[in-house]
Amino acid sequence: MATTLTRVYIAALAGTAIYDPNGDRVGRVSDVVAHARDHPSGSQLRPRVVGIVAELHAFRRIFIPMGRVTSIDPGRVVLSTGTLNLRKFSSRPGETMVIGELLDRVITVDTSEAPAVQAETVDIAMELDRDEYWYLCRVAARQRASRFARRAQLRELDWKDVSGLLERDDDAQGAASLLSATENLRPADLANMMQDLPIHRRRALTEALDDDRLADVVEELPEAHQMELVRSLSQERAADVLTEMDPDDAADVLNNLGSSEKRTLLELMGPEDAGPVQRLLRYAPGIAGAIMTSEPIILPPDATVAHALASIRHAPEPPAIAAQVFVTRSPTATPTGPYLGVAHFQRLLREPPSALLATCIDTDIDPIDPHLSLADVTRRLATYDLVALAVVSSGRLIGAVTVDDVLDHLLPSDWRGSHHA
Repeated sequence: MATTLTRVYIAALAGTAIYDPNGDRVGRVSDVVAHARDHPSGSQLRPRVVGIVAELHAFRRIFIPMGRVTSIDPGRVVLSTGTLNLRKFSSRPGETMVIGELLDRVITVDTSEAPAVQAETVDIAMELDRDEYWYLCRVAARQRASRFARRAQLRELDWKDVSGLLERDDDAQGAASLLSATENLRPADLANMMQDLPIHRRRALTEALDDDRLADVVEELPEAHQMELVRSLSQERAADVLTEMDPDDAADVLNNLGSSEKRTLLELMGPEDAGPVQRLLRYAPGIAGAIMTSEPIILPPDATVAHALASIRHAPEPPAIAAQVFVTRSPTATPTGPYLGVAHFQRLLREPPSALLATCIDTDIDPIDPHLSLADVTRRLATYDLVALAVVSSGRLIGAVTVDDVLDHLLPSDWRGSHHA
């Protein structure tokens, strides 16, 4: 096996791109799977690394045996074949996900140089042995020299000098290192990973995530997992997370809760944050008003093209909603003043930066009524090759329906949790 690196720290490997022999990217490293081994004498041997959990695309995690890995370099893992088993990853008895389960584990460090102390695992290294198998070999652990120490000491330890790493203690395991190892994952990838974690790790990571990051994750979870996560939070924190979510996604979550839970959370969100969500909740499921995004990019007609492009450039919205600016009279918060039309991104690129939006408005496509059925919304988007449609009531813009919104509601309710090839 021609492997460039023969020792790799696994948390640092998370998110590394995976390539086939032709140089085509096939996914990213999500975790590494190790199998515990016992010596006939009863002592514990170094666990053997059996494979990589790879994120192929959103909501698809598969297992790649280590025998398929030909090289591990900084920034890339190369496989010996582009033919992969696309079956959803599921750990087997005796297997452990290193990042998901072993980081933050409380261990005992017992070396000949110093008395035994407790520490927490920050990272774990694997190395290639002479028999061309990978084994867990080193542990990076953080310990405090004394109760008065200002900073925790990070030590690199040999596997034989630590104990308790493979002994599960749910109450003693935090999530700081797991949080660090997953901070660069996209929300969809993190949501997918969390579904495979043991429940105590999922709860610890949930508590450690910031409200806005957790809100992004909740939006990407299957419906059943959304309900489980939201109900695991205190009502105050659940309201804070819902506040960070897009109003249409928050409305979807609340619609799946009981009326008492829904009412309590809306009260905790406060009038300003709950207002856009409550307006969406007034509409029956399956119509434009129930699935629309209530906060698209909206500008007045006297705004310049430069202003419009800057608004698109800096908007946190997904591409479908940031592909156009909706133009209305004041006020520009929904429900707006009179709706005038839409200025598409491509048209804006062709106009002088100083031009006014009033000269770029497209009025050929009629806006839709909030009570238009989902089927009719879909046909309208397909007929005109659009990624978004204005939703107007009584001449005022109240939101926009995007292709993303439509797909979210056309697909089966469990599509995020479906991993069939």
